[in-house]
Amino acid sequence: MTSLPPPTVSLSADDARRIALRAQGFLGAPDRRGGVRGVLRHLGAVQLDTISVLARSHELIPYARLGAVGRDSVEKAYWTERHAFEYWSHAACILPIEEWPHFAFRRRANRERGHRWHILEDKQHSTRAVLDRLRTDGPLTSTELGGAKNGGEWFEWSETKIAVEWLLDTGEVVCSERRGWKRVYDLPERAVPDALLHDDLDDRECLRRLVALAGRSLGVGTRADIADYHRLKGEQFDAVVEDSGLVPVEVEGWSKPAWADPSALATAPRGRHRTTLLSPFDSLVWDRPRTERIFGFTHRLEAYVPKPKRIHGYFAMPLLAGGRLQGRVDPAREGRTLVARQLSLTSPAAAAPMARALREAAEWVGCDAVRVERAQTAAEAAAVTAELAALGT
Repeated sequence: MTSLPPPTVSLSADDARRIALRAQGFLGAPDRRGGVRGVLRHLGAVQLDTISVLARSHELIPYARLGAVGRDSVEKAYWTERHAFEYWSHAACILPIEEWPHFAFRRRANRERGHRWHILEDKQHSTRAVLDRLRTDGPLTSTELGGAKNGGEWFEWSETKIAVEWLLDTGEVVCSERRGWKRVYDLPERAVPDALLHDDLDDRECLRRLVALAGRSLGVGTRADIADYHRLKGEQFDAVVEDSGLVPVEVEGWSKPAWADPSALATAPRGRHRTTLLSPFDSLVWDRPRTERIFGFTHRLEAYVPKPKRIHGYFAMPLLAGGRLQGRVDPAREGRTLVARQLSLTSPAAAAPMARALREAAEWVGCDAVRVERAQTAAEAAAVTAELAALGT
């Protein structure tokens, strides 16, 4: 690690929590004029995931900040008029199109590595065939290109699928949208505006930009927090943090050095707190150690845990209320009823915000009733059910 200058600002743990909430769009009036595209640019990355319970995670992200935005309008905001592209950031993420040049370092690294985890039998022939098809008929899904699987196990990709994913990694094709949850591949010259279509920036400038963006999106964070936002290495962070514009700060209770975005320190974070359910892939909580440090709340995604071993459920969504994480619920839909298959609260006072969050989520996905199926205790189930009844649900 680089030698650190002494921090010039000391923050309380509560200051850091509120700064993080504002930076992520949960404290203060949301920028409704910017809409979904504004949320994407503010966050810098919206993670994608195959799981769909209430909705897919990339739909839940703007919903959590803006309220009941139309689900069709969410997709259109992401994927029309060349406003975004999909690439590897924190994971597979939707990214603002203006960040295309700043992922040149990752595209170069992929080219130098020569392959991902699949090896092409005839790289030159397979990649040329894909590019020729896209040039003639694109944009296309892998199925339209010739099929994603080779007929074996689910993970055994076809040569065409391996080729197009390799071209995606290296930037020779772009994922310009998702259609029926399938990636739609296109040529960069059609998907990326001319002014952005270049790999001219060296690695240092790319990394400096992504560290600065992550610091802005987090408000305040440790080396690990900021590096993890776009899945950079610690040494990559170290190489550019002094030039990133972030300033060293000291945070009460944090054992590691921290940095903050200067704009996050310019004014005290105040305003209305959002009450909502969060996707486990929301950038407010996707970093589990950071979530525990800031909110004192331990959360794990149990979708891949065998059912008998789950504690909180398949897709437990944390409840954000009053600027704190006050419980979680594993939702499902049965017809026009949203079912809280399992819920838990951090205190009895969380029953009312849990009921409000459940009702709003139900209305957003077209449900007109909410039912609590199971809770951590019978008292919690009764309390949330009573609050739902008071709301007319």
